[in-house]
Amino acid sequence: MRRGIVALTALTLVAGCTADTSPRNPPERAPAALRLVAFDSCADALADLRAAARGSVGPWGLPGGPQPQLLSAEGGGARTAAGPAAAAPAPQPHSATNNHEADADEPDLVKTDGKRIVTLTGGVLRVVDPVRRAATGRLDLERVAEDGDWATGRLLLHGDRALVLAHLPGSPEVLPAPGTDRRALPHPLAAGRTGVLLVDLTGTPRVVGEYRVDGELVDARTIGDTARVVVRSRPRIAFPAPVGDVTDAERTAANRAAIDRAPLEDWLPRYEWTDGGGRRSGQFPCDRLSRPTGHTGTALLNLLSFDLGTGRLGDGDPVGVTAEGETVYATAASLYVADHRLGRAGTTRKLGSGAAAGPVTGLHRFDLTAPGRPRYVASGAVPGHLLNQYALSEWEGHLRVATTTDPDGRVRGATSSSAVYVLRTDGNELRRVGAVTGLGRGERIFSVRYLGDTGYVVTFRETDPLYSLDLRDPTAPKVTGELKITGYSGHLQPVGEGLLLGVGQEADERGARQGLLVSLFDVADPAKPTRIARYHRAGSYSPAEHDPHALLFWPASGLVVLPVSGPGSGGQGALVLRVDGSRLTQLGWITRPGVGHRGGILRSLVVGDTLWTLSDAGLQATDPTDLAEQEWIPAT
Repeated sequence: MRRGIVALTALTLVAGCTADTSPRNPPERAPAALRLVAFDSCADALADLRAAARGSVGPWGLPGGPQPQLLSAEGGGARTAAGPAAAAPAPQPHSATNNHEADADEPDLVKTDGKRIVTLTGGVLRVVDPVRRAATGRLDLERVAEDGDWATGRLLLHGDRALVLAHLPGSPEVLPAPGTDRRALPHPLAAGRTGVLLVDLTGTPRVVGEYRVDGELVDARTIGDTARVVVRSRPRIAFPAPVGDVTDAERTAANRAAIDRAPLEDWLPRYEWTDGGGRRSGQFPCDRLSRPTGHTGTALLNLLSFDLGTGRLGDGDPVGVTAEGETVYATAASLYVADHRLGRAGTTRKLGSGAAAGPVTGLHRFDLTAPGRPRYVASGAVPGHLLNQYALSEWEGHLRVATTTDPDGRVRGATSSSAVYVLRTDGNELRRVGAVTGLGRGERIFSVRYLGDTGYVVTFRETDPLYSLDLRDPTAPKVTGELKITGYSGHLQPVGEGLLLGVGQEADERGARQGLLVSLFDVADPAKPTRIARYHRAGSYSPAEHDPHALLFWPASGLVVLPVSGPGSGGQGALVLRVDGSRLTQLGWITRPGVGHRGGILRSLVVGDTLWTLSDAGLQATDPTDLAEQEWIPAT
């Protein structure tokens, strides 16, 4: 059964948002209503796409560049690589990827189901039996799928299958001779594609399905049996080469003429896939394309769905929206894609019936709870810039969104501040029903965490205010507590009832960073958040500050493990801490001497009674009680 929801964000900008002097609930002043509508026909879609492209094109083409011609994948059917076959053991208690929402699994470098550990480093997928502490399979993706940058790939795990996602670079453009009409060239400018591999893990790992699509990977989630993959593509229009001494205005006019000649197919991403039925190809159907009201972007967000229970990839059952999108957030019932990249420059853009200025984040929601392709539900927009997916949270029918106005100081005369907005689905619109603004005047958001009907927001410039928010009444959210300390937390992790762990940097009173800071906060009383313990390591840094997948919290023992680089950390070792009530205790370090830079620890996980750490050099098994090494499995 397919479950999930997908959301895309459209480009919107609202009337100037100036920072308030104190948190308050202002009169509602929402951006112009934003919703998605289907095109009336393919001809209507082409007319709108051409109009948007004409408005965006300059003397050197479109922002982001056109897309390459899709290159054929080699061969078909299953492909294997050397690796011994072994029956999977019974599952053990195990940790999971540190996901934002428990029911929406996120791609990462390592996955486990308690029966096996699957890793993806250096373009090689490896399978390890955690009971025997032995490698049981190996698949060199660079050999079986040579056209991809699989070394930077990520994977999802579902039963006996792994789904590998990676960027596939396009073919470099061969510059034509002066006077050549680029429309006669076989391949326009290359910008890349997205590759998907379906790997069977029963016995020797083998590729049983491949998928290629125009565009760059935004993100993905597995919800139930279905993987949802979001890809952003751009048009493949071949613009004429400059001839002689021409002005920018003449180049722009020539490019607009090329847009007027371009067929609809130049905007629609192409895809191809191989499975047991051989190799097939297709192109995005224009009758599955929608657009935000009042705006049609030159980019297209393509939402793909793969049912991992069937053992086949198929055509991805695509649906799409003419919009940008950078941030994906999902629950078991909804998936949102947010567009904030173009809203940061403080530009003004007409949307719907009104114009608005300043940074804006647009949001689209799609429902996947019923079988079949995604169903559009609603769209909306809020002022400000979104930090990451943790700034979004769906709770009891409402979406909470935390943003900062002008986080980079690009709007002249403006002062940044932050806010939390509450939206509710009303027809096909995500309508604002409440807001609390004026958080951290002159600062920007560094981390957000929502725990049920309570929210926590960290802003920072010189000191670190930790705000606690009462979100029980969605129409009247309010600040209930504030803690000011030096430094900041870049990630907030729940570590027990009434406890939050912050990972970030210590700072002096002027805001100068002083090294890794791990803080334990008591938030049992939202009106009085308190830091009850801290760990500081001068001159050090943890990737977990920006990548929550790098952090492990194991509730059964209070174990906290995070990679740390800096003096005395062995390159990038793993710091092991324990949360025990109000105490935060250092247990020690895990390092792998003698393997050079490849030995920097990237991830950690627990299977049974063993703590595992992953680096490019291999997997290490450690006793979590005394940190004694139990086994080393090199990445051969």
